[in-house]
Amino acid sequence: MTNSRTFRTAVLAAMLLGGVSSAALAADLTIGVRAGPLSIDPDFTAAGTHAEAMKHIYDSLVKSGNNLELEPGLATSWTAIDDTTWEFKLRPGVKFHDGSDFTAEDVKFSIERIPKVAGPNPTTIYVRRVKGIEIVDPLTIRIKTDGPAPNLPNDFIRLFVVSHTAAKDYSESAEKASEGFNSGKAAIGTGPYKFVSWTPKEQLVLQRFDGYWGEKEPWDKVIRKEIPNDAARVAQLKAGQVDLIARIPASDVPTLETDSKLTIVRQDSVYLFNMAFDFREKSPQVSAKDGSPLPKNPFIDPRVREAFDLAIDRETITEIAMEGMGTVQSQLVTPGIFGYNPDVKATVSDVDKAKKLLAEAGYPNGFKVTFSFTNDRLPGDKDAGTTIAQMLTAIGIQVDANAQPGAVYFPANTRGDYSLTMSGWGTLTGESNYTLSSLVHTNDPAKKLGAFNIRNYSNPKMDKLIEDAGVEMDAKKREQYLKDANALVASDRPNLSIASIVSAWGMKKAITIVPRSDEDTLAMNIRATK
Repeated sequence: MTNSRTFRTAVLAAMLLGGVSSAALAADLTIGVRAGPLSIDPDFTAAGTHAEAMKHIYDSLVKSGNNLELEPGLATSWTAIDDTTWEFKLRPGVKFHDGSDFTAEDVKFSIERIPKVAGPNPTTIYVRRVKGIEIVDPLTIRIKTDGPAPNLPNDFIRLFVVSHTAAKDYSESAEKASEGFNSGKAAIGTGPYKFVSWTPKEQLVLQRFDGYWGEKEPWDKVIRKEIPNDAARVAQLKAGQVDLIARIPASDVPTLETDSKLTIVRQDSVYLFNMAFDFREKSPQVSAKDGSPLPKNPFIDPRVREAFDLAIDRETITEIAMEGMGTVQSQLVTPGIFGYNPDVKATVSDVDKAKKLLAEAGYPNGFKVTFSFTNDRLPGDKDAGTTIAQMLTAIGIQVDANAQPGAVYFPANTRGDYSLTMSGWGTLTGESNYTLSSLVHTNDPAKKLGAFNIRNYSNPKMDKLIEDAGVEMDAKKREQYLKDANALVASDRPNLSIASIVSAWGMKKAITIVPRSDEDTLAMNIRATK
């Protein structure tokens, strides 16, 4: 790459002319991130910050571009040869970090291991349509699906390929996989960087892989430092202890933009805050204001859900709580995502109407609920959650705001501990069905749908739209199904979309980044300035 050659030439010239030590020649990059991986096994969790780190070590069959467009990865092309068969042509000459050849056998193995090793936020959603795998030759593989599967290439942007020889002894359980991958024994990928070491909650160290099939990286070593405290991350950037930081808190963006030593880059994100209601008959954190049980879960009543929707002033949240680093949203996906419905408008706050709806539903004096949300998942999540809690009090709801770290929030939510929640979600495949089939389809293990719908929401009309979209090979028809499903979410309100994130990165003047709409901070997108 031109930037890479320019950078190295400049450093070499400086060394020859000015007697620079050999240590200064090393092109190392230190990145400060808010959260890091939860394992070195790429299939352990679907969490975005986990996948972000794994993309350095492992390649996926299909790559996701900076705006979530599909690009060739380890597969050079993919073709639907009939309604239930996709054929992938694999890239020749690709080497794993241990020097072994990449073949179709590694793809087959990588798909088959996922259900056995997936942990929290299961990665099984990316291979749920796979019914069978046929190796045609070392560089051709055919995937048989359980019906027409138009979204399979989108799903495969998260199909990370591991070495079937290195990982064979570490693929029978999540515990066994962690043992092999976290030690580095099985952490053999084809990505641009090799695994060196990982200290959980501290840092991941990577070394450039000179045998990489793609564009050569300028960085000899990459250190991804996990700095969850926003103030500490900003301080380390200003002190020169890191070269670049991700997810700058909104309050710091204006000040950092005036710092002559730094560059700030902003990007609209696909991540958005959404609230989710519990639909179980007995919900654990809802009660009368005196703590006594209610005769039924109020969130089952659509008037209550609409009242909560009307209580929320989204403009205030984006401008005040998110300090201008947010955009009001109307549905579970952002504009630009396939299936987004431009006819669905964001709800305008109306406190008086909300109070009337609560009274009609039998709650003229409101009730008590614990509102649980993350405080370290995305920029502004704590402030947005706290502000929403205050807004709900205006319609008579007594709210206990329960802000939790993601490491606490997500397992508790999966267990069903919560009644009313808010967290971030991004449509990382660029296609609405990814989100709709995960969050608002009835939880149906037999159909492998609704994997993240653990609150008993079920709407047959919604299910049919999602299922029809999931098998429709005609793109226009599929898009309409998805638009209709997004409109139904907005009217039935199992979830309330609040606002999407505007992300910001800060870096030394000597480097620059090409930002991504999924907020991934990748060394592969960072280069020295010319």
